Amino acid sequence: MPPEPLTPERILEATEDVLRRYGPAKATVVDVARALGVSHGSVYRHFGSKAALREAVTQRWLDLSHAELSAVAGAEGPAGPRLRAWLAALFAAKRRKAGDDPELFATYMVLVGENSSTVDRHIETMIGQLAQIVESGTRSGEFATTDAAATARALWDATNRFHDPAYAADWSLPGIDAAFDAVCGLVLRGLRPA
Repeated sequence: MPPEPLTPERILEATEDVLRRYGPAKATVVDVARALGVSHGSVYRHFGSKAALREAVTQRWLDLSHAELSAVAGAEGPAGPRLRAWLAALFAAKRRKAGDDPELFATYMVLVGENSSTVDRHIETMIGQLAQIVESGTRSGEFATTDAAATARALWDATNRFHDPAYAADWSLPGIDAAFDAVCGLVLRGLRPA
């Protein structure tokens, strides 16, 4: 059986395993190549530098939540329940990442710190999805706002405790779900016409 072709996806999967095993400070492109059974030059043909590889891994990790959340944002139906479902899906995804694979989550926090432009693009994507929901709610008369983009940014900031990795330790505390429900209720009431 011929060896599996070397693809960017295979390299990214191997890089995640290497980062999980060695951490971001010790993981090298040579380690990734060794895990794949190829030369490090083969890895560099797909990713021009260690920084490019780490950025691609970070982007892949952040992109995992985009598709699910995009489907919620673009779904039919009232905007209020969609907004709550979107926020709940984001919170659930972040909790899963932090709880299911804490070593990789910690590694990604280091990578996220190194790749602020990647994180900035991710945040803008998330805020864009929120704006889509807000615009829909404004058109239907559910929400009263004159600036969907500013409202989306405010929603992102108001719910920070439930998606910013800096708060990951809080996500398993007793009462966190009640706190999430309280914040969602508050923001939804605040969006309704007077």
